[in-house]
Amino acid sequence: MPKALLILIVLFFTASFTYAQDTNGINPDSTITSKNWTFHYQSTAIKQFHSAHHFKYAGAFSLDSNKEANLSLTATIFIGRRLWKNAAIFFAPEITGGSGFSATHGIAGFPNGEIYRVGSPAPVPFTSRVYFQQTFALKGSGYSQQEDAAMRLRGAIPDSRITVNIGKFCLADFFDDNTYNHDARSQFMNWSMMANGAWDFAADTRGYTSGLEIELIKPKYAIKFAFTQMPKQANAMKMDWDLLKTNAMALEFSTKYKLFAEPGVIRITGYRNSGRAPKYKDATQGLLRGDSTLASIINGSTLGTKFGGIKYGYGINIEQPVIKNIGAFARYGWNDGKTASWAFTDIDETIQLGINACGKLWGRPDDAFGLAVSSNGISKDFQAYLKAGGSGIIIGDGNLNYGREQVFETFYNARLCTNLSLSADYQLILNPAYNIDRKGPISIPGIRAHIEF
Repeated sequence: MPKALLILIVLFFTASFTYAQDTNGINPDSTITSKNWTFHYQSTAIKQFHSAHHFKYAGAFSLDSNKEANLSLTATIFIGRRLWKNAAIFFAPEITGGSGFSATHGIAGFPNGEIYRVGSPAPVPFTSRVYFQQTFALKGSGYSQQEDAAMRLRGAIPDSRITVNIGKFCLADFFDDNTYNHDARSQFMNWSMMANGAWDFAADTRGYTSGLEIELIKPKYAIKFAFTQMPKQANAMKMDWDLLKTNAMALEFSTKYKLFAEPGVIRITGYRNSGRAPKYKDATQGLLRGDSTLASIINGSTLGTKFGGIKYGYGINIEQPVIKNIGAFARYGWNDGKTASWAFTDIDETIQLGINACGKLWGRPDDAFGLAVSSNGISKDFQAYLKAGGSGIIIGDGNLNYGREQVFETFYNARLCTNLSLSADYQLILNPAYNIDRKGPISIPGIRAHIEF
């Protein structure tokens, strides 16, 4: 384990036990109620379409020029059990099935946030999350009522606390949150909308990893840190246990502020991945010599045997109420673009802007309407690699006439009853895979059904 990481973990735990569980703190209000179990369920089905297009050329990872209609399905059970004071264990079995366009290739800002980097899998059950959680109340902390929700127990929660999560989870469960744009099951669905597309966040093919996540939560700010596994192979299910050589670290600071008397939140996230990923320049030189060894590692065809590939970047995430029942959001993400993407998608820089309106404005308080745009780009090194005929984990047309990939998305989510929502979604994508020669635009209408209880 890197020395700096070890020191950081020791400091966190030292702080935890120095200030936690203070007997002079404010006791939980007698009106706060708690439960020892939590059970929730969700199921989401998404159907999307795109029409036929004529393209000058195509590569192994191009969007299919023929029309496509694809369906994805996820179903998850969320179970939580209180163990002792401020401690719990959470378990979430899941089933996923269906497919994305062109075996989930051809668009870096992929249009379906419920289908990860998989082709056409039959429904398969697996464990999406299983982790232990321990919370430590800081000295003098007050307490609030935490409501029952998925992966959350009803009960008293310290307003000032340190929380430790150990096990298997999705990094998006804890990082890069946004009230108006973070949930592909009820909000925007495009990968470069629902998240910071330039964050190559550690995950297996389905979006999950294992490791340690630590949070310092205060009423006005929060600091989060995670140390997790990387995939052993690009875009793969098997995770790498050689943690001294392959690992992912993420650090996030968030703070609350007010703008024109409206409360907002800004989050700044930095990350560093270390693993088997080659550099784009080295792979490009190989392709020009007729050697595709490194290119096959980058696109996930073969296992890399050398270590030392470092990828780092950051993201800025803002949410801001504009007027009553309308909120705005913005994200900017960047990574160094020298080492190949390994786990999420092929984006080195991204910017997004949008709004999310609550249905209270038109007499349907549980409905929502969203409208957003994002612009994605890649580094010069990645451009040269694609132009030489290489493929990333998501894109690869065999050639490249570079232009930024532009995404427009709008949705309307209607709550039909307490447990059922139906959404209409429309996306327009210009220059899919950053290729002006295949600019489209690609028109993608979709519908989404979501059940939860």
